[in-house]
Amino acid sequence: MLIPEQQDIAIGRKYAPEIERQMGGRIPNESLQNYIDTVGQKIARVSHKPNLQYHFTALDEKSINALALPGGYVFITKGMLEKLSTEAQLASILAHEITHIVGRHSAAAMSREIGIDILLSAVTTDKTPKGVKTAANLTRQILGLRYSRSDEREADLAGLDYMVRAGYNPYGIIETMQMLQNEQKTRPIEFFSTHPAPQNRLTYLTQTIQTKYFSSADLKVGKEDYHRFVIEQLR
Repeated sequence: MLIPEQQDIAIGRKYAPEIERQMGGRIPNESLQNYIDTVGQKIARVSHKPNLQYHFTALDEKSINALALPGGYVFITKGMLEKLSTEAQLASILAHEITHIVGRHSAAAMSREIGIDILLSAVTTDKTPKGVKTAANLTRQILGLRYSRSDEREADLAGLDYMVRAGYNPYGIIETMQMLQNEQKTRPIEFFSTHPAPQNRLTYLTQTIQTKYFSSADLKVGKEDYHRFVIEQLR
């Protein structure tokens, strides 16, 4: 019988490659991938599960999205990267997804909507054509899973704490959420289809920054680094 963390790792290891296949594959730029991973690992080290092996991957997918699989797998799309403008904004997204892993929000959603036994059974049957088809179908279900608004609020606040602990300016999360809300006004974006916005998100984030992180205005923003390692690489 696998303990929850072993289950999470087995599921993440199984479905991460299928997520990549269904979402355009890795962006073929190792400099960009290394930069995303460096920022992610910096945040992961200050999380409540620093010893978990984390994997951060940028996907060649035009949708504005980011997602997490149990066991330490975080994905961010090209569409999201193109809309961000600083390393602190990137950190806010990665920290948010790390919180979903640490809080086992992804695993809970999978258990609730699909069933952990079904997901784990597919891990051992991927050699057959039927097993491959099953894994692909289950991955499509995984991509459609929605977090609860309470999960989102927890990911907002814990993610905010993680990014500050990692040395990033907390207003990066405010800028990111404002950008996402503005994009949502133009057309529904994929991020909000799986990450439903909690009520008064910007209000409670701003209040938390002003009361808890009021002396963190000099922490890293990283506009130049982001432009060099992401924006220029995507051109």
